[in-house]
Amino acid sequence: MVPTLWIIGDSQKCANYVKAVEHAGGRACFDGAPEACNGLLLPGGGDMEPWRYGQVNTASRNLDPVRDALELDLLERFTALHKPVLGICRGMQSINVFFGGTLVQDIPGHAQVNGVDRTHPVRAAPGIFASLDAASVNSAHHQAVDRPGDGLRPEQWADDGIIEAFRHTRLPVWGVQWHPERLPGHAGQRLFAAFLELCRE
Repeated sequence: MVPTLWIIGDSQKCANYVKAVEHAGGRACFDGAPEACNGLLLPGGGDMEPWRYGQVNTASRNLDPVRDALELDLLERFTALHKPVLGICRGMQSINVFFGGTLVQDIPGHAQVNGVDRTHPVRAAPGIFASLDAASVNSAHHQAVDRPGDGLRPEQWADDGIIEAFRHTRLPVWGVQWHPERLPGHAGQRLFAAFLELCRE
């Protein structure tokens, strides 16, 4: 079985994600009925509207209300079906807001520098993220999870305490703050392979 993942966006802008999914043995979908796919992938992007998590806008930018609404609707549909969801960077933040969590609107030391990802060490709790054997990850964000949403358990952290990955305690929902689709080495490939295996179950 070749697992299929519905990805928000279009195939050209999401070329890195498509390549990573295919390399791990899956297939990316952009057309048709989302629920017909085995899983949902929410990629990186701009910031969510802060009112959605009970805050006024103090530092959020590149807002896209249409995308916000679409992602939250897809999360409602996929979680109702208990289908796997993987959120990457902004996607992780969308998952957190969907489950009632909040975000830090601006943090130092995690954004790209002159268009290049930063890298920093991480530590992980025993489980799927520890099994990735990722001593460090890439970083390209200025927002992050503050209070985790209902059922979301942090499982990986940066040295400054920023949550780098979480997993839902009852649903097949994962989120990572880093970018596995462009992380050098094997950790990114292992994440996609593990998520596609979840989609096969």
